[in-house]
Amino acid sequence: MKKIINDPGKVVDEMLDGFVYAHEGKVERLEGTGVIYRTFRDEGKVALISGGGSGHEPSHAGFVGEGMLSAAVCGEVFTSPTPDQIFEAIKKADQGAGVFMIVKNYTGDVMNFDMAQELAEMEDIQVDKIVVDDDIAVEDSTYTAGKRGVAGTVLVHKILGAAAAEGQTLQEIKALAERLVPNVKTIGVAISPATVPEVGKPGFVLQEDEMEYGVGIHGEPGYRREKIKSSKAIAEELVTRLKNAFNWKEGDRFALLVNGLGATPLMEQYIFTKDVHALLDREGLTVPFRKVGNLMTSIDMAGLSLTLVKLEDEAWLKFLKRPVSVPAWV
Repeated sequence: MKKIINDPGKVVDEMLDGFVYAHEGKVERLEGTGVIYRTFRDEGKVALISGGGSGHEPSHAGFVGEGMLSAAVCGEVFTSPTPDQIFEAIKKADQGAGVFMIVKNYTGDVMNFDMAQELAEMEDIQVDKIVVDDDIAVEDSTYTAGKRGVAGTVLVHKILGAAAAEGQTLQEIKALAERLVPNVKTIGVAISPATVPEVGKPGFVLQEDEMEYGVGIHGEPGYRREKIKSSKAIAEELVTRLKNAFNWKEGDRFALLVNGLGATPLMEQYIFTKDVHALLDREGLTVPFRKVGNLMTSIDMAGLSLTLVKLEDEAWLKFLKRPVSVPAWV
């Protein structure tokens, strides 16, 4: 294992200190916790929080700031944050209109965010949530009952963050989230595994000429392993899976996210984006929003994921395009 670290047991703690220093003025760290919160105050509006295990940077701390998340809770690498840390984030984020939690669908995350919600409600803080399960690759995978929550979660942050910034109530944001999440779908592919610093070896093994479709962001198994293919062939596989999941028709409108998993150069992400573009054009789809980059990674995994959001409401497109001031949304 070759990594630029000091103590494998202090990776998250030292990362968060560096993150806050790099983005001074936008975010701060709640002392003694893995909570990153925004310095921007928006009194009387709903606060949004999210989080999960570290190792997916810039998610979720990179999306804390004006127009997106009020706070993010960073657990240890690939490990859910504890209920007490989530509770501290809720208390710090609340500005009088309640707190809405965006939770990726992993058993530990769901359980711990639920427990934190109960603690907050005992202190008369209004809390609600949505569980994001955008990964269409597999169901009931490792750590998950049902579909996993992956890169599409970031677009949920963006849309709900804009709604909160415009003054929607907790009940309105909940209703929006329940409409939005079923229209967010993601599928990915890995060509090399991730190495957790404290473990010191890859979480699974792929041969030099192999790739795996549908691998999760913690290295959970996918649905098929085969010899590595061209970008065009990979795009064809992923777009076909998404077509079957959406059952789209010509003229449908979508937002697009091509997300790198940590070790895939932007050069390759843009080549893949070109190939996806050709396929979506062939299907007669309209794609008025596109984003490419490393938004939800898996430490040093090589690979990428493709997310589409069916734009059933024109307000969602407006929310996606609304300017924000956060570290990781350019």
